Amino acid sequence: MPTVVTRRGIIVLFAACLACLMFGLEISSVPAILPTLEQVLHADFKQLQWVMNAYTIAVTTVLMAVGTIADRYGRKRVFLVAIAAFGLTSLICGVAESVSTLIVARFLQGLSGGAMLICQLAVLSHEFREGRERAVAWGWWGVIFGTGLGFGPIIGGGIVAVSSWQWVFLVHVPVAALAFALALMGVHESKDPQAGKLDVAGILTLSPSVFCLVFYIIQGPDLGFSSPAALAILGISIVSFIAFLIAEKVSQRPMFDFSVFRIRPFS
Repeated sequence: MPTVVTRRGIIVLFAACLACLMFGLEISSVPAILPTLEQVLHADFKQLQWVMNAYTIAVTTVLMAVGTIADRYGRKRVFLVAIAAFGLTSLICGVAESVSTLIVARFLQGLSGGAMLICQLAVLSHEFREGRERAVAWGWWGVIFGTGLGFGPIIGGGIVAVSSWQWVFLVHVPVAALAFALALMGVHESKDPQAGKLDVAGILTLSPSVFCLVFYIIQGPDLGFSSPAALAILGISIVSFIAFLIAEKVSQRPMFDFSVFRIRPFS
């Protein structure tokens, strides 16, 4: 029976799976340590919410922008930067001595995590192009991603039980170092040959639109969905998105080509 995935392909897949495992764990393992953070860092309920929300908001804000940057400057290069940044921000989270520092570090961790997620998808799509090997690669990626999300609470609770809450974050430092080394060795650099320049207008309009929308959804119960502050945030999101649509319409190289919706099978 012929080998489905080459040796180099296994290295690439292992790097991507480690990256998606870290990303998933940081979503689902952190809730298990919130009661500990409340006691150790003297955090109130709203601050504990932001320990979670900062990560989520940052991830959703950065996805499209980083995809465009990776197409322009190289997916491997941006992937390596994202892994290194995720390891560094995880270290900052682990050594944080105040809940305010932890929230800021979680936001930065979310930015790097979102960048890491979008780049690993691009890397896998480029590295595995044949039907069978692509199916195997995406199958393993999905299993590992699901493991990180599904078993995160158990893993987080277990780490707190045998060690301390800091290791829920610090455990990603050596994992990120290993993922960085594997990606450096195995991943081939790839770019979009038509990405001559960045769609700066698209990035600057879509990012605040997504940020404000997610902020409105997450903080709506606290602010009141119909309160002036919440409606102002929603308004900024809508205005920014309209500006994004206009920017993409006039851009020679838009980050999202809306003409694809004219293709019925795609729509």
